[in-house]
Amino acid sequence: MGGMNESSRTYDVVLFGATGFVGVLTAEYLAANAPKGLRWAIAGRDTTKLERLRERLTEINPECAVLPLMRVDVAERASVRELAVNTRVVATTVGPYLEYGEALVAACASAGTDYVDLTGEPEFVDLMYVRHDALARDTGARIVHACGFDSIPHDLGAYYTVKQLPEGVPLRVDGFVRSNATLSGGTFASALNQFSRARQMLSAQAERRRHEPRPIDRTAYAPTGTPHYAKEIGAWALPLPTIDPQVVQRSARAVARYGPDFRYRHYAAVKTLPFAVGGVVGMSTLFAAAQVPPVRRWLSGRLKPGDGPDEARRAKSWFSVRFVGEGGGRRVYTEVSGGDPGYAETAKMLAESAICLVRDELPDTAGQVTTVEAMGDALIERLTKAGITFRVAAER
Repeated sequence: MGGMNESSRTYDVVLFGATGFVGVLTAEYLAANAPKGLRWAIAGRDTTKLERLRERLTEINPECAVLPLMRVDVAERASVRELAVNTRVVATTVGPYLEYGEALVAACASAGTDYVDLTGEPEFVDLMYVRHDALARDTGARIVHACGFDSIPHDLGAYYTVKQLPEGVPLRVDGFVRSNATLSGGTFASALNQFSRARQMLSAQAERRRHEPRPIDRTAYAPTGTPHYAKEIGAWALPLPTIDPQVVQRSARAVARYGPDFRYRHYAAVKTLPFAVGGVVGMSTLFAAAQVPPVRRWLSGRLKPGDGPDEARRAKSWFSVRFVGEGGGRRVYTEVSGGDPGYAETAKMLAESAICLVRDELPDTAGQVTTVEAMGDALIERLTKAGITFRVAAER
């Protein structure tokens, strides 16, 4: 699949940013779970750190003693190009992607190399579409953004829900996210950065709309909902300003199974009203603070990229995304759930996405595509085997 001759590439998967917080977890996941014969390597800026990581991985799996290392720096284009031409899939954890991501997307689009990342930055995704989608279509590269907690549970979860509903009719799906997890420095830096760039984000969105063809015979939209008490899940629902609803909308535009008229809304579910009010206030305060550079700098000093919750904290973390779908006289309740969303499960999702692109029978796609478009059922099957639950909770 894709636009490459498999045998001419040295590696199946290269993990770039392997020594960062989520990078290490992804590398450990691959060391423990990579399928037999998968040719993989780790890449990053600092060879010493990569060597130290390899020692750690060898404790998990002795075969990692000979794991190849690549020194790659986004500031050195030649090293980025070399990474892209030598592998079938690049998985990258190097963010904020707006700052560090484009060189790699460009190199992969040009080399016909598949690409997966963990970005939750709408501006980055829109700019990459405008600048590199056409070339990637020509070379057969599949550029798949948001392959972590943003946006796999939401994108695949909405798709899974749609598949329980009748075909060819208007469908309505609402997603409600719950979790007890804490943020890492990198996630926090990304969120702050995004909030400070509302204007640029809107302009990237508008530019993408000018370039992007829309389906003629179908509509799919993801309006921002309003805060309300959601009886169906017994919690307060707050609109979540993440990239997820946009990703779901893109899948719905690309895949006919979502029906002629599809709507998705995305919420955080919180149990108590004070907490709900706190959530709204917290978000809007952070949003306002991010507009003021000195305040933004002070906030980003609180939590540095590379810092994150320790293993004990991660072991207690969980997430659940509940979906309520209706259409054609049917209503269905589904759930996607798992362990620590920001780290352990995100590492698992990124690794399994990369393996899926290499190993599975997939629909023929190219260019910037969503996880549903590129991998759909195959990825749901992989993640289920890897311990993430997709289930129908009730239907009527």
